[in-house]
Amino acid sequence: MSKQTQQTVPRIEYLQVKNYRALKNIELKEITPLTVFLGRNGSGKSTIFDVFAFLSECFSIGLRKAWDKRGRFKELRTRGEQDPIVIELQYRQKPYSGSGKQKDSRQRLITYHIAINEDLKGPYIDEEWLQWRRLTSSKGEGRPFRFLNFNKGKGVIYVSASEGFPNEKDERTDENLDSREMLAVNTLGQFAKHPYVSGLRRFITSWYLSYLTADNARSVPEAGPQEQLSTTGNNLVNVIQYLKEQHPERLGEILDTLSRRIPHLEKVESDLMPDGRLLLQIKDVPFDKPIQAKFVSDGTLKMLAYLTVLYDPSPPQLIGIEEPENHLYPHLLPELAEECGRAANQTQLMVTTHSPFFINGLKPEEVRVVQRNKNGYTEAKRAFDIKGVKEHVQAGAQLGYLWMEGFLDY
Repeated sequence: MSKQTQQTVPRIEYLQVKNYRALKNIELKEITPLTVFLGRNGSGKSTIFDVFAFLSECFSIGLRKAWDKRGRFKELRTRGEQDPIVIELQYRQKPYSGSGKQKDSRQRLITYHIAINEDLKGPYIDEEWLQWRRLTSSKGEGRPFRFLNFNKGKGVIYVSASEGFPNEKDERTDENLDSREMLAVNTLGQFAKHPYVSGLRRFITSWYLSYLTADNARSVPEAGPQEQLSTTGNNLVNVIQYLKEQHPERLGEILDTLSRRIPHLEKVESDLMPDGRLLLQIKDVPFDKPIQAKFVSDGTLKMLAYLTVLYDPSPPQLIGIEEPENHLYPHLLPELAEECGRAANQTQLMVTTHSPFFINGLKPEEVRVVQRNKNGYTEAKRAFDIKGVKEHVQAGAQLGYLWMEGFLDY
């Protein structure tokens, strides 16, 4: 990761989740730009992935819809628990100048905490706050200051009069939200006078969480360029059209990479049909005419879709990929892992997998081994911290084979 990337791209460094399904109390420290959750079926890795989806949906469609979608608290809260669901994350953000541009290269640790509860009227935000840590003269982290603090729709926010982070000397404003279901960060983050709240709002609303399937990528949608791939991939041809018109050089990179990963593939085109729909066609080197996407292999389509996400000219600040090995040929998985590592220079990636082929090329600090403890709750541990793994890798062993042989159990 370059120094410039460190200074300009916000990344999650820490995550704690309490009372969310099997996540009774899970804590992830030192999260890397590429983090892969490895585990067997039922281990809880998809639940960790869903935490990001849930939080993102709370910002995009609202708490109640995200809550209803998951079966409400009966299914969402850890069984037997009555305490709120808590999600807390830490990331670094630079100071802004008065013009909205970032002031300097120093990054401050910001903590976002949200607790969600319910009563007879439904779900509500029990507690929500944002705080940052001052920098000390010794370049360490100082004591925290909470510049946004809300409980059940009522709270305070500090407005900085300077170019730095808010502090206790700044103007304090009391605010009442229309509903206790509303997220203060999502609401107040729409105002330019709260740049650090806006920064978190932009960060979370930009997340892209992928549930790609080859069948959806074969869709024949209405014509019209679209900038970003949908979560299911059903607008792949629209994104190809957009890249062809607006970023031909980036489309060229995608196709060159796809050709290297999948031999004999020559080009990919989107053609307008008489009825106004777009048709995706792929041409192999030995043949004169291209074939329609519906006749192309699952692996080729999914690899194209993933590369479209990873090579996005304006990438989301966090990309999540759920089990990329589904319908993807095993020999393509190490190549996809390599592409994820490259993309992590520009964004943060969270990936779930149970494929040894995908993790074979990863570093032990990038892999979190997920499993259930004796009480049935999910735990996650860095492969780097599991006894003997570091030594095996230094001796030339690959993580995927170590996992298959039981060396990553703890």
